[in-house]
Amino acid sequence: MVHNAKVAKRPRGRPQIRPDEETRQLVIAAARQEFHAKGYAGASMVCVAERAGVSTKTMYRLIPTKAELFGSVISERISRFILELDEEHLDTLPLEQALEHMLVTYGTLTLDKDTILSLRLVFAECDRFPEIAAAFSELAIRRTTETMDAWLKRQLDRGEMEIDEPSVAMGMLRGMMIMEPQRAVMLGLRDPPDRAEIAKRARYCARLFLEGCRTRRGKASMAERETS
Repeated sequence: MVHNAKVAKRPRGRPQIRPDEETRQLVIAAARQEFHAKGYAGASMVCVAERAGVSTKTMYRLIPTKAELFGSVISERISRFILELDEEHLDTLPLEQALEHMLVTYGTLTLDKDTILSLRLVFAECDRFPEIAAAFSELAIRRTTETMDAWLKRQLDRGEMEIDEPSVAMGMLRGMMIMEPQRAVMLGLRDPPDRAEIAKRARYCARLFLEGCRTRRGKASMAERETS
């Protein structure tokens, strides 16, 4: 007797054990360790695959070149920064709290040990590999700048502050927040600041900035909150 029912064919090859995105994150974490340990020139794609526990074939399929791998390392950290500065959440906070939150997030990102190591790598090897300077500028500096500038523009549009050159002012604020501690850490003169120190510096920087930029209406609103 012949049975006509079709039998489902088993797929060829080994079944995928781990989603590509999860594997990609493992590769990026391993690449960060490899770059920080050996620099850009000394980093090996084969060693990255070994650190991640994946085959080189899989790694090259997900991230084909060392330049793209470096860019992915930078982009992954900045993406977490962008998520922390969710526009809807920031806009629910009072002005000074929103600014403090933004500065704490920015300080935590830029004064972190991994970020300092990445900066040292870029400064040390950008003459030989201009692509890493371009990646850092595009994926890190530009994205953080645009995110913070966008917040300031919303405050200006609402009449909370008055600033003639907002991008210049925000650049000054970023420098006030991180320049001195970051330079000291990069020179090996101190350890990266902890969360409490970053938060204290953010409060002070936010207050100085708002004292100079807040409109009369904004200052009156702040005074009402402080006395209520």
